[in-house]
Amino acid sequence: MYAFRTAFGPVELSFTDRLGGVSAAPFDSLNLALEGDDDPQACARNLRIVLDDFAPDDRLADLHQVHGCEVATPDEGAGEGERPDADGIVTDAPGVTLMVRAADCVPVLLADPVAGVVGAAHAGRPGLAAGVVSATLARMRELGARGVTAWVGPHVCGACYEVPAEMRDEVGTVVPEAVSTTSWGTPSLDLGAGVRAQLEAGGVTVVDAARCTRESADLYSYRRDGRRAGRQAGLVRLRP
Repeated sequence: MYAFRTAFGPVELSFTDRLGGVSAAPFDSLNLALEGDDDPQACARNLRIVLDDFAPDDRLADLHQVHGCEVATPDEGAGEGERPDADGIVTDAPGVTLMVRAADCVPVLLADPVAGVVGAAHAGRPGLAAGVVSATLARMRELGARGVTAWVGPHVCGACYEVPAEMRDEVGTVVPEAVSTTSWGTPSLDLGAGVRAQLEAGGVTVVDAARCTRESADLYSYRRDGRRAGRQAGLVRLRP
């Protein structure tokens, strides 16, 4: 169920893998996607399996991710299934589980356990260039966060994420640390390196909890499997 799980003072966080769910092949088995060709009831059951294990009494706050840099805060008045169009989310409220979904993009979980502020971000290529991670960090600091630690979760690595040279140059103009080359010698982007550079520039302590999604059979990868890929998730909460 988990590729990584840890606690940090009052903060609990995890990155899921694709194991332990109910989805049938080719989405087997813990597919947490909101859209796609999998059975929606299976995806809903998978989400319940994860939440019942991670924080059964929490309220879930997740997103309709749009590859931008908008940052949301959980709305106490939101109805079940209402999701803001955003790629970052932060809270200082205990008992709320924040969730972002990814297949090859970078899920980032952030926390200041002393101030009691947590956040999560989904950083794909457009979001990295737009600064979604920095925007999420800025919103956390508006809530009082100071000493922030971030966990960078599973994502496609620079050796596997081939892109056209023009695209690499476009992103590299904004985030030069993301410029890379595949293992077979073609232009690529290292999204994780770009995210880590942005976090470190913001004074954040970075914990690398990543593995390459394309190279890991127990993780979903759109780059590897296309529409047959499900989604894993990053989750973070403050204990009540």
